[in-house]
Amino acid sequence: MQDPFYCFSGGTSSEDLTDPSTPAATQSGQSIAVSVYRTKMSGRSRLITVTWCKDLLIHGLTVSVDDSCFSSSSSSVSPNNNNNNQCKVELRPWYFWRRQGSKRLDDIGSSSPIDVFWDLRTAKFSAGEPEPRSGYYVAVVSGDEVVLLLGDQKKEAYRKTGARPSLDSARAVSRKEHVFGKRRFATRASFFGERRAHEISIECEQAREGGTGGGGDPEMVVRVDGAVSVRVKHLQWKFRGNECISVNKARVEVYWDVHDWLFCPGLRHALFIFKPAVSSAVVAAAAAADTMSSDCSMVAAGVSEFCLFLYAWRLD
Repeated sequence: MQDPFYCFSGGTSSEDLTDPSTPAATQSGQSIAVSVYRTKMSGRSRLITVTWCKDLLIHGLTVSVDDSCFSSSSSSVSPNNNNNNQCKVELRPWYFWRRQGSKRLDDIGSSSPIDVFWDLRTAKFSAGEPEPRSGYYVAVVSGDEVVLLLGDQKKEAYRKTGARPSLDSARAVSRKEHVFGKRRFATRASFFGERRAHEISIECEQAREGGTGGGGDPEMVVRVDGAVSVRVKHLQWKFRGNECISVNKARVEVYWDVHDWLFCPGLRHALFIFKPAVSSAVVAAAAAADTMSSDCSMVAAGVSEFCLFLYAWRLD
């Protein structure tokens, strides 16, 4: 049987914060959330990566732009190789002036200038979360269009940028998040472009002797919006697996690998993947679009390409 995680693997730089093998990602208590959005700039499809991170002293924000599968890779500048193609903001308690501002990105792959605007002066963060819940905006402007707008202060963002909304709405491609906890791990995600994000929580604990878990075996529960979607008993025998759940009457595949939680000493992570399920008919239609790569043909077929990767670091 093919490893269900194989199709989700991808080459990442050893310096990438989303790679759990890097020191930045394995520091106890440092939460990281990396979201990738597909946008259109100057008639070309581009990927925008937004990274939020948090440790004991700093909230950090990084915005970078790269070519997507529709663009010629030779005409783009990798954001990892050019600091001028990134916008980095560090929110330290004594850096009040960095909470609002703008930066023009040095991007030779676009015929229009690309500017990043942000206002985090009134941003409200939930405990332990790197990304604010409300009271902020982050906007990416290409030419006279806002191609990506995050946060709830949308009117203020349009006033500050002086730009109009893009006719092509940004689409969430993926989200990678590192969370830390002892028994419970939580995040939020929107799978089908809904405005409201779903609350996702994962709990792992020893079942009580003689209880439903049987013999004190560890069990795991995955909840979506408070309702139990997946319950795995005898986790030491079912540490890898997958199930299809229903979210707003739509199917979402859930994959898990908690081997290192159970059998490896020290600080280790489990991996959970949430991805909208795709019917065989849609896959066949996307495969027929052989002029594009598989990911882009799925977009053309109107399929949600979003995928959530949750790295859950267990603190003993």
